[in-house]
Amino acid sequence: MEQRERIDYLVDTLNKASEAYYGGEEERMTNFEWDQLFDELTELEGQTGYIRPDSPTQTTSHAESEPDAAGEKEPHEYPALSLAKTKDVAELQKWAGDRAVWLSWKLDGLTLVLTYDGGQLVKILTRGNGTIGSNITYMKEALVGVPLTVDEPGHLVVRGEATISYTDFERINDTLDEEDDKYANPRNLASGTLALDKTNLDKVKERRVTFNAFTLVHTDREILSWGDRMDWLDKLGFITVERQRTDAAGLPDAIQHFTDKVDRGEMDLPVDGLVLTYDDTEYAATGSVTGHHATRAGFAYKWQDVKAVTMLESVDWSCAASIITPVAVFAPVQLEGTTVTRASLCNISEMERLGIGENGKTEIEVIKANKIIPKCVAVRKAEGTFTIPSQCPVCGAPTEIRVNGKGDTKTLRCTNPSCPAKHLKRFSRFVSKTGMDIDGLSIQSLRVFVNQGFIRDYADIYHLSEHRDAIVELDGFGEKSYENLAAAIEKSRNAHPANFLFALCIPMIGVDAAKKILAALGSEGFAKRVEEGLPFDDVEGIGPERSRALQSWFADEENRAVYHKLLNELHLETVEPRDTTGGRCAGMTFVITGNVHIFTNRAAFKKYVEAEGGSVAGSVSGKTNFLVNNDRESTSSKNKKAAELGVPILSEEEFIGQFGQP
Repeated sequence: MEQRERIDYLVDTLNKASEAYYGGEEERMTNFEWDQLFDELTELEGQTGYIRPDSPTQTTSHAESEPDAAGEKEPHEYPALSLAKTKDVAELQKWAGDRAVWLSWKLDGLTLVLTYDGGQLVKILTRGNGTIGSNITYMKEALVGVPLTVDEPGHLVVRGEATISYTDFERINDTLDEEDDKYANPRNLASGTLALDKTNLDKVKERRVTFNAFTLVHTDREILSWGDRMDWLDKLGFITVERQRTDAAGLPDAIQHFTDKVDRGEMDLPVDGLVLTYDDTEYAATGSVTGHHATRAGFAYKWQDVKAVTMLESVDWSCAASIITPVAVFAPVQLEGTTVTRASLCNISEMERLGIGENGKTEIEVIKANKIIPKCVAVRKAEGTFTIPSQCPVCGAPTEIRVNGKGDTKTLRCTNPSCPAKHLKRFSRFVSKTGMDIDGLSIQSLRVFVNQGFIRDYADIYHLSEHRDAIVELDGFGEKSYENLAAAIEKSRNAHPANFLFALCIPMIGVDAAKKILAALGSEGFAKRVEEGLPFDDVEGIGPERSRALQSWFADEENRAVYHKLLNELHLETVEPRDTTGGRCAGMTFVITGNVHIFTNRAAFKKYVEAEGGSVAGSVSGKTNFLVNNDRESTSSKNKKAAELGVPILSEEEFIGQFGQP
């Protein structure tokens, strides 16, 4: 292949890979492979002078492949240019010269630009192609780390990275619904999340996309030091990137400081390098623009990937949600200071692309992607081919291969809708603080225990002691971890029945609904209705829809079996029916809104009302007796509704005067 043809091939290959990676699709190659091809392209362009306009060396990193957000397209006030990058520390030192510089994380997310005027957030733009982005201001209350107001009356423009932590990425990826495909990495998940429209803000909030400010683009104040500008952002309430001031001589030690944090596993946020910035912002602004790179805006440093060669010993197939994922198990190798024995193979398509052969006859290359995630990047030699399991490793049901809509990704699925691995969301709710409150049993641990066959239903959690020896040998566990978990499980046996009902994942039955039912009927009354299949719609605040959900759930034989099996494991508190005749709030419905000053909080206020025979609703209606709001002159929707319906509005003091306090 001639050099020009090779350049064409590299440009097309890299652009397609970037489009997939930044567009929320399945990865086509690792960062390691991308960097290798990018470096080759850069060298060939330098030798030949042949540079295509769409070459990734000429574009704003890969930003033009950013997925379209639902917002309208708008031009950036200040273009978001990309940074040149290097893996050579000496090159960074030369760039720093004799000036003070700052080193900070290069986070692996999506760049957002926030604009404030008069102290109010007025706009959030995605980076887009660096010149034009998508307006996603409608997400402002769903994103973490985005102040809605700041103590600054002037014009303010802040640029930062929207990221999803590895912890949240694993939590979300392990509980995706049947029809969803798993995301390849946190960057991929963040990309898909920021492309959601206004109807999916709950999903955005659930995924905890966090804005990390990495530079102050504009302020009306005269702050010339980059470090001082970042400190000021801290004071305004932004989450800012970790940074360290240094100079050319101190750069190697500063780089090592950040590198050690990654090597020790201290970074929960995805990073793909470091960024060097001049402290003198006036000097930085005098740089020229080469292609789409601002020569003095900053310099990106990427770590040299350390590669190891080893023999594939086996492939473990791990089931989470509906997807059965292949994991390479190989002879131990040392990577970035740790011993590595396992690495994800993603899916069947990736195994085919790599050319994985039989176990024991395949020699593979392994890296730690971004120094964190073990990844198989190549096959040195192989014999035969891999075997796709015909049965689910968790439940033993038949498996099937599914191809995505584009026809380029094959995944293995379990065909059993009742497979325990498909119900990680339910197990997670069961052990949650609002449920049975089993501290230390994370969704990652649940996934491992389900795949090991230790947990098939809720009651199995209370018999994990039968697998003690196996658990202490698992990665991430040990004697101490097991003892802590065992103690938390035993503690959870003593529970309030309302938390137990919530833990059962009965549709439409949260803790509040469960408390209302138990307060009205008591433990015995509730159990009697369950056994006789009677409705619950006579309970205040339940209604026919929730009542039908309860009856339907308990009418299912499998659900009833789960319920009775758990009753044999637990010691539930006995709840007596609430006396609704003698309480000071008996028979009355209250709505509580706004801040409270005398009660500890609104939850304590609600608890008092219920203890006195009353009920607390979330909205004002014709059944509301009183609205409690310390701001009686408020123009809130609840105050307006109360006035419209003639519902009396009480301050907290007036409520206490009529109904007392604890």
